Amino acid sequence: MRRVAQITRLISILVLCAGAVTMLVPFVWMFDTSVKDPGDIFLYPPRWIPSIWRWQNYSEALTALPFGQWFFNTTYITVVASLGQVLSASLVGYAFARLRAPGRDFLFIMVISTMLLPEQVTMVPVFLIFRALNWIDTWNPLIVPAWLGGGAFFIFLCRQFFMTIPLELDDAAKIDGCGALRIFWQIILPLSKPVLAAVTVFSVVGRWNEFLYPVIYLNSQQKYVVSIGLRLFRDLDATSWNWLMAASVVTMLPCLVIFFFAQKLFVQGIATTGIKG
Repeated sequence: MRRVAQITRLISILVLCAGAVTMLVPFVWMFDTSVKDPGDIFLYPPRWIPSIWRWQNYSEALTALPFGQWFFNTTYITVVASLGQVLSASLVGYAFARLRAPGRDFLFIMVISTMLLPEQVTMVPVFLIFRALNWIDTWNPLIVPAWLGGGAFFIFLCRQFFMTIPLELDDAAKIDGCGALRIFWQIILPLSKPVLAAVTVFSVVGRWNEFLYPVIYLNSQQKYVVSIGLRLFRDLDATSWNWLMAASVVTMLPCLVIFFFAQKLFVQGIATTGIKG
């Protein structure tokens, strides 16, 4: 039995390593292309080690288009929208998990059922609403909705995690004179770092990589985000694949850094949000 367990463990490790290598190949190719000379990109068979390491591709890519402005725009939108998404989703999740009211569970089911509705169905009505508010070609459509509930999926994550926190803590706080908001701010949130980290990572990555809604609502080039900017590299020059890959590497770095520092809390938050339902 011990030998079978060792063989099973070895096979599992090999499968995981094979999966990791498969997932890393596109990223290696992206970085490899970002430092290549344009003439080496489409060689066949592919040359993985560049004949000339062109590190200047990065400076050229970031100055060929106003990439710095787009990077700032994306950072601002991501930070403000993610902050609103985390705060609003945690607050709504707290209400569904800890506050008792008639029809609470029915409302929660209605909120969760919105996840079954494709975004394409509501895209036109929402666009008409934002146009009536004169929000087209502004960042408001990309930021304000994040402060209005945070999204059904994030509400579900927060609600499930909050339900694992003992209700006795709420009762003790009420005896000391705490209200619902004070319990939420001083007791629930400090104990909810894992789920808050998970929601933050999901929100930041989603906002940072969002392409469809910026294309719909933004018209001015100075208001573009990096996802649109990467597409413009294809219109800039048909041979600028090295610039496109260099800009893609720079665009990917913030998400990698955030996940690296929040990895432990992120995994813990995902693993513990379905214990109690």
